[in-house]
Amino acid sequence: MTSTELTAEHTGGTSAALALDGISKTYGTNMAVRDITADVPAGKVSVIVGPSGCGKSTLLRIISGLDTPTEGAVTFNGERVTGVPDGLAMVFQDYSRSLFPWMHVDKNIGFPLGKLPAAQRRERVQEAIDAVGLSGKEKLYPWQMSGGMQQRVAIARALASHPSLLLMDEPYASVDAQTRADLEDLLLQIQAKLGITVLVVTHDIDESVYLADHIIVLSKPPSVVAETIEVDLPRPRDQVTTKEDPRFTSIRAHVTKLLRRTEAA
Repeated sequence: MTSTELTAEHTGGTSAALALDGISKTYGTNMAVRDITADVPAGKVSVIVGPSGCGKSTLLRIISGLDTPTEGAVTFNGERVTGVPDGLAMVFQDYSRSLFPWMHVDKNIGFPLGKLPAAQRRERVQEAIDAVGLSGKEKLYPWQMSGGMQQRVAIARALASHPSLLLMDEPYASVDAQTRADLEDLLLQIQAKLGITVLVVTHDIDESVYLADHIIVLSKPPSVVAETIEVDLPRPRDQVTTKEDPRFTSIRAHVTKLLRRTEAA
């Protein structure tokens, strides 16, 4: 293994295990999510999908320890989440706010690693840059890059911490369709190489089916789990071949029906 190879050996492999037990969240008199119980399989890609405003991002904030549930508990690696746990990294939708415009790419990626020795920090930054295909871009500023490249920087920053669980909050909502497809494929390649647990929040049904091993479908608020679906599609996946697979079409239709049913209820 070379110094620039980011692998499951570095990241903790498939040690992450996430469980949601009766999660409810109320803001004043408004209940956002109600009695959410679900497991996120270790070493897989899970996706939370639901209608707009159903509390997907609220749920992700609770999972990450950035917010607390009104009722219920989240456990990560067997420990109850009461703050942001070690081994967790998060990629937000608004990459432009998560990156520092006055810092080069390498400095942005290395910023959360400030407590590490300089040599180890440089090694991790280079690993992450190579993993997301940004070699040669280290000295660019975010404002000199396209939206897709900026989101690659945000993903690299998350990977540099060697997480065992990667959370992504609608990470591709702000990019064009082709860039979204490229970034979806990048995520699948990275996850396959590292074996980490990934949890993605999205409102895009095609994206949920294409990325996921496991889909958690939420209803309209106050949101409950409408259904959990195992996605039996072979990996590696391909934007054309996978989406032409009758199983993809069938699962997409089923998720669409579930969401329409919950919105009409």
